[in-house]
Amino acid sequence: MPKKFKPGDWVRIKGKLTAPKMQVLKYTVHKAPLLGVKDQDTFLECVWYSNGKRYVETFHQNALIHHRDAGGLFKTYNSPNTLRLT
Repeated sequence: MPKKFKPGDWVRIKGKLTAPKMQVLKYTVHKAPLLGVKDQDTFLECVWYSNGKRYVETFHQNALIHHRDAGGLFKTYNSPNTLRLT
């Protein structure tokens, strides 16, 4: 199966509206529990941050989609421009 993502891509879990924005770390080796077959090209290790904690989890590449907003794991504060001199 061809690889759909590369390290550094921004992804989300397919079908979940509240899924966090995650960054792909690498493809990992996954061993099927019943057959014992090792698969190196379909499982991704992803990282995301929530409330100051770092989470890392492995997902199948078909369960993920590209995220259109790329860049940054943290929310930035944008100050409102309420003070106008004109």
